Amino acid sequence: MQSRRQLLRNSAVGFGHLAFTAMLGQQAIAAENPLAPKGPHFPARAKRIVFLFMKGGPSHVDTFDPKPMLDRDHGKAPPFQLPDVTFAKQGNLLKSPWKFKQYGESGLPVSELFPHVAQHVDDLCILRSVHGTNPAHGGALLKLHTGSDQFVRPSMGSWLVYGLGTENENLPAFVTICPTLAHGGVNNWGTAFLPAHCQGTPIGNASLPALAAKVKHIRNERIESGLQRRQLDLIAQMNREHLAVVGGDQTLEGRLNSFELAFRMQTAMPEIQDLSSESQATMHLYGIDDPVTEDFGRQCLMARRFLEQGVRFVQVTHSDSVVQWDQHSGLYQGHTKNAAEVDRPIAGFLSDLKTRGLLEDTLVLWGGEFGRTPTAQGNNGRDHNPHGFTMWMAGGGVKGGYAYGATDEYGYYALENKMHVHDLHATILHLMGLDHERLTYRYAGRDFRLTDVAGEVASGIFA
Repeated sequence: MQSRRQLLRNSAVGFGHLAFTAMLGQQAIAAENPLAPKGPHFPARAKRIVFLFMKGGPSHVDTFDPKPMLDRDHGKAPPFQLPDVTFAKQGNLLKSPWKFKQYGESGLPVSELFPHVAQHVDDLCILRSVHGTNPAHGGALLKLHTGSDQFVRPSMGSWLVYGLGTENENLPAFVTICPTLAHGGVNNWGTAFLPAHCQGTPIGNASLPALAAKVKHIRNERIESGLQRRQLDLIAQMNREHLAVVGGDQTLEGRLNSFELAFRMQTAMPEIQDLSSESQATMHLYGIDDPVTEDFGRQCLMARRFLEQGVRFVQVTHSDSVVQWDQHSGLYQGHTKNAAEVDRPIAGFLSDLKTRGLLEDTLVLWGGEFGRTPTAQGNNGRDHNPHGFTMWMAGGGVKGGYAYGATDEYGYYALENKMHVHDLHATILHLMGLDHERLTYRYAGRDFRLTDVAGEVASGIFA
């Protein structure tokens, strides 16, 4: 018969054994499922991120960075030196055709292009000093998405998946909704030399309406799941035997993992993409009941459903094959059209995240690959401007109702608290609990990282 002390001691050992067994079990699951969640380098402010990507380059001086001097000197020659390399010929200064107004307790100014987003200005951290290096769409898109405008490198979402894994093994860790196939295409969500499971999964593309953006062949109407399971097990067994002979093969292992994920997605993915369970109030909030906002509203609502199911990185792209945000001419018509399509859905998305308690640990990022010049192209257009432009963040541990950095008095060059794209990436990784200098991958004899050999964290934007 055991004494009370012996019983407690033996029980404690038993509990330790159970904990150790559970830990080993988690390690085994992680080895079997490379998407299993991983711990961050330090406590994270955000658990997940959504990137609202405005393809083509929205004009900062017409949206979130007002320039009174531009209004005053409209039509005059620019009183500053233009860059040595410009994308196209530029003329005199062009004032914004839209008025700005202060909103919220912060009093931050927002243009009349975004009346709905303006209602959330106290949640926005407006980054007015972002800058890059490439004035062309292709290079600028790659720079923003991968940190490099010259070489094929892993995308930002792939680096996050590599560093953190996912919280739902039945879904991809990185999803991009209606991505553009132009200007880098798959490289903007690709994994390059990182393991294949870090690859982004596209849902539709920019040439398809969001209503048609589905994962193809998600249901197998001919073969029931039990038979599918036996087929996959046989394929896996044969390939494991092959791997035991030839040694490691990252490509083959990635393919096997993709088979397993695809099998699990058959249950999880259709449920997420079926919006019929959403209330009419929610559909109205996202503008899905309005032909102008329906398409982007569907994308944003789908993004919320992915985020709340544990997907680590979701990108939502606003683009089309006609106008995009690339107004070399028709600035007023083009930006009016584009803003009308996204303003209400983005505001609804922010409201919904906040109501559900998701905004606090979800980082929302908004912006394009560059801004536009304060100088005119023709009489109603603006050229590409990578030298100073605006993006904004919300939630995820950043200051709300706050403007960080500044461009010059006309809006051409980043001037104060300059934030290069590498700095933007370093800051995003830090918010997600990752040290950008430690998140490395060895390939072809050297260590690579998202920020290459640069990048400083903009800690001044942290709440």
